[in-house]
Amino acid sequence: MKVTRLAALLFIVAVVAGCVTSAGTYPHGSDTRVDLSKGNYRVLKSNVRGTSTGFVLFGILPLARPSYANAMGDLRSEAQMEGKATALANVTRDESDIYLILFSLPKITVTADVIEFIKE
Repeated sequence: MKVTRLAALLFIVAVVAGCVTSAGTYPHGSDTRVDLSKGNYRVLKSNVRGTSTGFVLFGILPLARPSYANAMGDLRSEAQMEGKATALANVTRDESDIYLILFSLPKITVTADVIEFIKE
């Protein structure tokens, strides 16, 4: 019985003592240039997200790192872009960490709008 109380107390301390950090970037590199000022597109989905989460033990031992490629793959599967003349617009990347006593959970979130091109 004392062990369960101790475990419950440690869990509560871990939850209360945790903190979160966050940072975001706007990746602006692209191999394709498209003029979106002509109105030759429509927004299919807005604010589509993809995420990748990792696990770091004791704050220094990464057991699993979050991956930008995995987050983009998750975003593309959510966007359902295959077989259409579509593209991602307004792509942003956010990184956040949840720090608890024994471990942290780094996370990458990629957000974008899915647009479809319309023949002029």
